[in-house]
Amino acid sequence: MKINGNAIRIGMVIEHQGRLWRAHKIQHTQPGKGGAYLQVELRDLREGTKLNERFRSAETVERVRLEQQEYQYLFADGDMHTFMNNETFDQVSLAAEVVGEDQVPFLQEGMTVTIESYEGSIIGVQLPDTAVFEVVEADAVVKGQTAASSYKPAILDNGVRIMVPPHIETGTRVVVNTGDRSYVERAKD
Repeated sequence: MKINGNAIRIGMVIEHQGRLWRAHKIQHTQPGKGGAYLQVELRDLREGTKLNERFRSAETVERVRLEQQEYQYLFADGDMHTFMNNETFDQVSLAAEVVGEDQVPFLQEGMTVTIESYEGSIIGVQLPDTAVFEVVEADAVVKGQTAASSYKPAILDNGVRIMVPPHIETGTRVVVNTGDRSYVERAKD
């Protein structure tokens, strides 16, 4: 499906230069001279390489429709991660490169993910927007730092380091944004 160059959004998959790319960052620019354009950071779905490209509104790009299936994450065996189709109960094992090296720490047993495929081959895994983790280590609050909005470093039970508000202590369960690794809120359980 053809779309205008300025209609590209984050997460959208396009075909460009004969390859499949996912838009990761977008910046709309309107210079004082000349027409407006969209500066897009693209990541190749098969090789992982990055490309910065400018698209003007007059240009058209091919938007790719991916087949999406819900799977449940079962377990990890070394570098391979096993998922089960929620409808057919078929299992598939994917390497960490396909899942995404930055997403692997956020996989939890029983988590429902979306596996994307194009022309029969799996090209990526989409995690839920948020997940709940326990804080295993949090720095003490520095006196006088509570006047302004401040954050302190904390380590989650999956080994990921994030910034949390001063009231979060060790043992607290927190909701984390899996996309940018940011603190969302204290878990409600």
